[in-house]
Amino acid sequence: MPTKIDYDARIPNNVDLSGDRRLQRALEGWQPKFLDWWGEMGPALRTRGVYLRTAVSVGRDGWAHFDHVNVPDYRWGIFLAEPDPDRVITFGEHQGERAWQQVPGEYRADLQRLIVIQGDTEPASVEQQKSLGLTAPSLYDLRNLFQVNVEEGRHLWAMVYLLHAYFGREGRDEAEGLLLRNSGSPDAPRILGAFNEETADWLAFYMFTYFTDRDGKYQLGTLKESGFDPLSRTCEFMLKEEAHHMFVGTTGVDRVVTRSAELIREHDTFDIAGHGGIPLEVVQRYLNFHYTVSLDLFGGETSTNAANYYTAGLKGRWQEARRKDDHKLTDAAGTLSKPRADGTWETEELPAILLLNLDLREEYRADCQTGVNRWNRILDEAGIDFRFVLPHPGFNREVGINSGHHVTPDGTVVDERTWLAGKRKWLPTPEDLTFVRSLMHPVYERGKIASWVAPPRQGINGKPFDYEYVHLS
Repeated sequence: MPTKIDYDARIPNNVDLSGDRRLQRALEGWQPKFLDWWGEMGPALRTRGVYLRTAVSVGRDGWAHFDHVNVPDYRWGIFLAEPDPDRVITFGEHQGERAWQQVPGEYRADLQRLIVIQGDTEPASVEQQKSLGLTAPSLYDLRNLFQVNVEEGRHLWAMVYLLHAYFGREGRDEAEGLLLRNSGSPDAPRILGAFNEETADWLAFYMFTYFTDRDGKYQLGTLKESGFDPLSRTCEFMLKEEAHHMFVGTTGVDRVVTRSAELIREHDTFDIAGHGGIPLEVVQRYLNFHYTVSLDLFGGETSTNAANYYTAGLKGRWQEARRKDDHKLTDAAGTLSKPRADGTWETEELPAILLLNLDLREEYRADCQTGVNRWNRILDEAGIDFRFVLPHPGFNREVGINSGHHVTPDGTVVDERTWLAGKRKWLPTPEDLTFVRSLMHPVYERGKIASWVAPPRQGINGKPFDYEYVHLS
């Protein structure tokens, strides 16, 4: 299968679309519906060009081209990572067999479901971020928002290609459904709860791209291990683009914390709201919220579906090849901590294959902790005695064994009355949201930036911060 991207085609691709006229016609029929969706649900701010990264190759080097692009003309397309003709399945009951190039009949429904759930998250984030461009703190940030949005749109294309190419009429119907559901819609919401939450301000956007896009990294990482080779190669290339989204979140929170630290030192007070900054307690409450709703995306701690997907070779573990076990988990065990009705915790030993969601969530939790450590170093270097903390995984949960229990950020199981009394200290209050949104005024002048966030240490692709990343009319 060729890997060179065909940019002369109506739909750029490296899957030899011109050689499959039926598929080509089907996707060209879906394309106008996608553009209609983008026009209605995509970025509300109109521009005359954005300095965007466009994929031009799937190889390790030189895969992206940067230039100003009229956003509606962005070349969304279908790109799969380079094939490995010797690839074999590395886990489950099919371990050692050659990776599948077609969908095995017995796993058709499960694979389709996995692809639909992943596909449903991609347009959701675009919808959630629709109005953020109207309040961008700088042209640099505005450019990054558009970059995230167009690549999420391309990730939708990636999943739609798989549905059209390998799942027949049912796949085409599911591809239509990805454009019919909308984030927060009372009638047709997105499948996963976090993708129906509002992203109404830029602190929420930075938290989303740090925590929720990081969940995406781990979900794509497990699908990259799939025995279904087209899905594996699709996710491998998506991970390359996803790294920038998490960079936006990591450095975005960095810059908020840096600016807050500057204002705290300048005015010798933590109460910096009146000086145009975001108090650190508010940042912590945002962190608590976005981290915990992202934990829900991993599903229940015990899951027979996840076990079945693993045994069948459909979805592996994070960095499966690096695990030092039999990759079948037939005799392995793990432990699960559960809250009890009397307010204490108990530990239960269970077969490891039932704890795959927990295994992935723990990999994610450790990764999230690196961000918290990073933000605390900024405070430490500024001589400020405040430390961010990643809350206990039982805190504020709607999914899994902790849902229905009241767990504080430090892991104490409390009654409902105590929980309600503490909730305002732990999660963003209506006053917090109103205050943060009051700071959200657009700054579109070159080299200028809003009061509540520090400028980046470096620009995009070697350009300076004061580069005209976005042409506005």
